[in-house]
Amino acid sequence: MTVSPFDHPYLSGLLGDEAVAALFSVAAELEAMLAFEVALAKAEAETGVIPADAAGAIEAVAHRFSPDVASLRAATARDGVVVPDFVRQIRAAVGEPHGRHVHVGATSQDVVDSGLMLRLSRVLPVLEKRLGGLAGVLDGLAATFGDRELMGRTRMQAAIPITVADRVGAWRAPLERHRTRVTGLMEEGLAVQFGGAAGTLEKLGEKAPAVRAALARNLGLADAPQWHSQRDRILDLGALLSGITGSLGKIGQDVALLADRGDEIALAGGGGSSAMPHKQNPVAAEVLVTLARFNAAQLGGLAQAMVHEQERSGSAWTLEWLILPQMVVAAGAALRLADTLLSSLRRLGAA
Repeated sequence: MTVSPFDHPYLSGLLGDEAVAALFSVAAELEAMLAFEVALAKAEAETGVIPADAAGAIEAVAHRFSPDVASLRAATARDGVVVPDFVRQIRAAVGEPHGRHVHVGATSQDVVDSGLMLRLSRVLPVLEKRLGGLAGVLDGLAATFGDRELMGRTRMQAAIPITVADRVGAWRAPLERHRTRVTGLMEEGLAVQFGGAAGTLEKLGEKAPAVRAALARNLGLADAPQWHSQRDRILDLGALLSGITGSLGKIGQDVALLADRGDEIALAGGGGSSAMPHKQNPVAAEVLVTLARFNAAQLGGLAQAMVHEQERSGSAWTLEWLILPQMVVAAGAALRLADTLLSSLRRLGAA
């Protein structure tokens, strides 16, 4: 049983996205946190903070390390975060004399936030590719049906005739803007988080900037000053996700309204009804509207999570864990469904 429809045994077939959700699995999260610890050890060896032999030993253990998840669960219930027990287990696996060199100068939020950025950096190419694919599908619709007439409607009332190309252009333009933003994030790189206990990296002294730069390089992330309590990056990402689902929701709403009237559109497939076998419901279009509204609602929660007390918040940080993964999966699912919907259009515009 699950409380989330995004990984529900059958609701996930409607609302989920396996490729994106896989990056938020337990295995993916632990892998990303382990990658952080290995990258940190290498960075600290490069800068002379820990011995090179220690970094080698940590990396060697990482290749065969299998954490005790039951212990992590119990410890998280006590500590509010998984990292203290995770680090304890790695140190025990590395053993003496090198175990004490694991996690030097870092804090739990460095591990979790950098691991999140590492996984999100793998989500971005998926979003970019799907947005590009949708642009191609829309271009095909415009080429096939673009000269046909549609009734333009304002405030749900017939206004003046327009063309299919006009409507498709209004669908495509925001998707291209979203794609540009995603591409920009991919080129800039998502930011590493590394600040230590209170954001000052006090244990590393004058070597702190060099360690952070090497850590970012080792992880393939952008080097940036610590942002423990500065959550605008997360909100900006959430706004992008909500923008993507919102634009796709507008397409879904338009298609559903066209299907309601029936004279300007023909769809292949569609969902069946248990009571009315003659119906073909525009399920994909409906779910695009649902996912748009879902992410819009979650965006307010991310704005609430910007309010971190002083140098770090437990409550605001935990709120992000509840919200952001589902927003990412919702965006992935919306892009998948939009492709299904738009590819099913067999006629658009007056015949």
